[in-house]
Amino acid sequence: MDSKRQILINTALSLFYEKGANSIGINEILSVSGIAKKTLYNHFESKEALVLAALEQRNKTFSEWLQRNLCDAKSDKEVIEKLFTALTNWFSSSVSELGDFRGCFFINTSAEFSDPHCDISKYCQYHKQQIRELIGSYLSTPNNELLDAICLLKEGAITIAYVAHDLNAAQKCAAILAKM
Repeated sequence: MDSKRQILINTALSLFYEKGANSIGINEILSVSGIAKKTLYNHFESKEALVLAALEQRNKTFSEWLQRNLCDAKSDKEVIEKLFTALTNWFSSSVSELGDFRGCFFINTSAEFSDPHCDISKYCQYHKQQIRELIGSYLSTPNNELLDAICLLKEGAITIAYVAHDLNAAQKCAAILAKM
């Protein structure tokens, strides 16, 4: 990948995650990245295209991080423990590749692009489905009820950790699932 393109994506992702996609203009991205406007438009036809590229980058980073955290789980109980421990680490901003915790980039971005038919909203939906499938792939047997519970509690934990600053939200969710 072209290094200037990657710099633009990294800069946009960082700014969008910190302040919101609609709060950041192209000029701020150019200023922070040190890249010329012409170069930006050689790589991205619009700001929406840059938002999509940032979403794709975050999806790749998040999915790889989650996979590393779940890969050696030997039981459904371990999947749950490893998932919610990983989330707790993320919430406390202890995961360098995910950066300081600012909630879910996909929830935040989908709230800014609420038309369910726009490409950005569709990509956020895709990410959530992909993460669901990733978690499900580590369960010992297909169990949609358990997978629903895990994913709903995961989303709730992310939201509560960010909105209410409850950094123990993930562990509370793991405790609920342990009783199932």
